[in-house]
Amino acid sequence: MTAFSVSAIELIATLLFAIAILHTFSVPVFARLAHKGGRHAGLWHMLSEVEAVFGFWAFVLLLAMAALAGAGAAVEYMDTRNFTEPLFVFAIMVIAASRPILNLVTHLVAVIAAVVPVNRQVAVYFLTLSLVPLLGSLITEPAAMTLAAVMLRDTCFHRIEDTRFKYFTLGVLFVNVSIGGVLTSYAAPPVLMVASTFGWDTSYMLAHFGWRAAGAVALNALIATLCFRRLLAGPGPVAGMEGTRREVPVSVTAVHVAFLAAVVLFAHHPAVFMGLFLLFIGYTEAYKKYQRPLMIKEGLMVGFFLAGLVVLGGLQKWWLQDLLADMSPLVLYWGATALTAVTDNAALTYLGSLVDGTSETWRYMLVAGAVTGGGLTVIANAPNPAGFAVLKGTFPGGTITPLALLLGAALPTAVAAVFFLLPA
Repeated sequence: MTAFSVSAIELIATLLFAIAILHTFSVPVFARLAHKGGRHAGLWHMLSEVEAVFGFWAFVLLLAMAALAGAGAAVEYMDTRNFTEPLFVFAIMVIAASRPILNLVTHLVAVIAAVVPVNRQVAVYFLTLSLVPLLGSLITEPAAMTLAAVMLRDTCFHRIEDTRFKYFTLGVLFVNVSIGGVLTSYAAPPVLMVASTFGWDTSYMLAHFGWRAAGAVALNALIATLCFRRLLAGPGPVAGMEGTRREVPVSVTAVHVAFLAAVVLFAHHPAVFMGLFLLFIGYTEAYKKYQRPLMIKEGLMVGFFLAGLVVLGGLQKWWLQDLLADMSPLVLYWGATALTAVTDNAALTYLGSLVDGTSETWRYMLVAGAVTGGGLTVIANAPNPAGFAVLKGTFPGGTITPLALLLGAALPTAVAAVFFLLPA
């Protein structure tokens, strides 16, 4: 491609990226058009699916690239993209939401809740918003997000109709998962992107990020629990906590845990973990009576969303990297928090890692800001679309309003900011 065509494509990519962001905030409009019916109801329905937004506009970008520089250039660009993260999130989401894994985690939460001297439903809610996000530091954030979202759906989202409760809980979930994975160097996408370059290992993450993240996660979960304790303690069963509908043998659960651990272990090797994932699907068919339908469709939609973000985000370096380089550490923290709302935080930290001559304080502020803002929008953190896909059916009209999510995440984001700005 010529220099002119590269510049033109970059400008078009940035314009389409901005349109895609506006599109995510406009999905309720398309949903209303779809509900009216008519000749184009199917198109409006497709455009009302947040998971399809970035994939749709990425396709438009590829058409523009082919028109400007030829189909070969578009194919070449796609060949240089790294789709490991979308593939991994798809695989780990499906495995984590399988019945044996979900039963294991819900049983663990139920056992702990039983010894907490408060209403059991209140205790389960608190643990789902605190313990499960922190587990993300071990099993990765996408797995933690999937587990917590399914547990919330089954325990309280179907039972409680209060919209304020749902949006605030969703905001806390997104923020807590974003910051709950930073206790290790491999589980949170924005940390994983820079850990090797910055020389950060798990001991470093625990010392500099861990206690701050754990404190913020616990306080956010406590605030949400105290605010809605009366609703949570209301009549109704704790779905998913009383029995498991079918006893799952320990051996089957152990195999599922082994698959989950193996996929996490080979998270950087898509050929390996996708092979394991296909083997996992075969195993679930062999022991179908202990399963429930796998989240294949939801996982594919989330993967499509993230793949679109990879395609569109890959051409934002021309403006984003220079913007980060010119910021002082404190300005960078708030800038990264805000920019994360409109860009994937892993892409943000990766671009920051390419800036030369940065100090350790500058690096800390970059990553801390990126994870702090990871709950503000559905595109801010890679696991968010997984939670979105699981929970959106419990919201009025089957749609999550982006502005309401932003408002719901504002307080937990502020709590995270206070903790990450505490002196060592």
